[in-house]
Amino acid sequence: MDPRFNLFENEIGVKFGKRFAGTALVLHGSTLPRATQELVSLRASQINGCGHCIDMHVKEAEAAGESAARLHLVAAWRESTVFTEAEQAALALAEEGTRLADAHPGVSDETWARVREHYDDDQTAALVCLVALINAANRMAVITHQPGGSYEAGMFEAATS
Repeated sequence: MDPRFNLFENEIGVKFGKRFAGTALVLHGSTLPRATQELVSLRASQINGCGHCIDMHVKEAEAAGESAARLHLVAAWRESTVFTEAEQAALALAEEGTRLADAHPGVSDETWARVREHYDDDQTAALVCLVALINAANRMAVITHQPGGSYEAGMFEAATS
């Protein structure tokens, strides 16, 4: 797959990208555990078929010490024993918040209650914003055909500093 368009070679794309990256940095600086952030981003990216973002979040998670077993099981987290109850709640929110157009009723009250059981107000805000942000990133990458495979851990941080 060849990229269709490079947003970072376009004035509007560059301006938007800087602001978009700034929002991601706000979330990275939150108290929502970084492992949870990467797992949620990975799961939404899997659902959306975004190779670029899957590549990025797998490699960032690996660099942060995430185990290969957990990364391999994200797609089947409900049938796995390697995720905490808090992570399961976050993954359920990621799935329900991502599948809005799949005739899904949105985020269920049950999932919301599980999220609130495990995350404080700041972490919940970060989690909701993260689900929205990764879905937007997935859409931009899929629309412009950004392939996975060339990301190296730390590239995002380097690009934002």
